[in-house]
Amino acid sequence: MLLDLQVLGDRLDGQVDVTDQIHTDLTQVNLRPSGAHWLGTDAVGHDELGRLMYGGKVSLLVGLAAGVLATVIGTLWGSIAGYAGGWVDAVMMRVVDAGIAIPALFILLVVSAITTPGVPGLIVILGLVSWLVPSRLVRAETLTLKRRDYVLTLRAIGGTHGRAIARHILPNSVSTIVVAATFQVADAILLVAYVSYLGLGVQPPSTDWGGMLSAGLTAAYSGRWWLIVPPGLAIILVVCAFNAIGDGLRDAFDVRGRG
Repeated sequence: MLLDLQVLGDRLDGQVDVTDQIHTDLTQVNLRPSGAHWLGTDAVGHDELGRLMYGGKVSLLVGLAAGVLATVIGTLWGSIAGYAGGWVDAVMMRVVDAGIAIPALFILLVVSAITTPGVPGLIVILGLVSWLVPSRLVRAETLTLKRRDYVLTLRAIGGTHGRAIARHILPNSVSTIVVAATFQVADAILLVAYVSYLGLGVQPPSTDWGGMLSAGLTAAYSGRWWLIVPPGLAIILVVCAFNAIGDGLRDAFDVRGRG
């Protein structure tokens, strides 16, 4: 109660708290960008700049965590499949091929229709549907590395398979793993934006950039462009940034491409 009175007092005094994304203020709805609200307000009086920052925190958290989880799973799966070879490799990669044949967005929509995942749930779901591509990249790298002299020497002196993977295969696959991780983060941010845009992502009062796009879509037809342009630009810029980082890291690690 005291918190509500303080928020109301701040509003009456003309102070704007952009971090307050819980309390509604029907006296401040759909305001155009101004000095008080740099990006305007939405249909319930939330400051759009604060909403953008709050949604960015959720989108980046989900994207980074899901990208790391997908890369870890894909790295372990691909390294084991590539190092084992034979029927083990064939079976494990057929699982990957079957998973790639099913669109990740379709799986997300089915799961989201069955249950309403929070942020931890979205991270786990995105990680479990996004590890397939990293596994193929790491497997291809492992197939090359396991024939190197230092790996063959380790096996000749009695080194275990686990030691060969942990001490030689994975450390020498760091470049591939790091580049794959940056692209996975960008893909995860896009996927969570897709799901939230369709209303199946994190639920209010939490939000992310995809949810902001969904909430502002109908308002955009009424001329309230400030509800859809900022989150759309944020998604584009962040995804392009991670893709650019991935391209830069790939060029930095690719010593064979240097003149």
